[in-house]
Amino acid sequence: MSYGAAAALQAAIYQRLVGDAALGALVGEAIYDALPSGALPPTYVSVGPEEVRDASDGTGRGALHRFTVSVVTDAAGFEQAKAAAGAVSDALTGAALDLARGHLVRLDFERARARRVGARDRRRIDLRFAARVSDD
Repeated sequence: MSYGAAAALQAAIYQRLVGDAALGALVGEAIYDALPSGALPPTYVSVGPEEVRDASDGTGRGALHRFTVSVVTDAAGFEQAKAAAGAVSDALTGAALDLARGHLVRLDFERARARRVGARDRRRIDLRFAARVSDD
């Protein structure tokens, strides 16, 4: 197993989201790797937790990264959140990301969960993706 390309994968995912025009039209610059202190914008995207397992094989070291990207909004209903979540999915699913270490074999959408959260009844959609990375 290799966890060595994890930081490179996260950086490439973040850069892909920040550079996506359709997502930017919906959330502006509110795309975070780490949430800022203070008040958050009404709608934002956050690169979240990941789980990693060995995916090494006879050709070399690798890992399967399952990670979450969240869309959170104060907007009533789920329409705005779903539009932003769709843009996240479009930006990442099947993307050919360039990594500073290793290389991305494939990037797939796995599932999403939409729900109301918190006392302010915010809408949140957690999208889960799977990225197979080779570290050779």
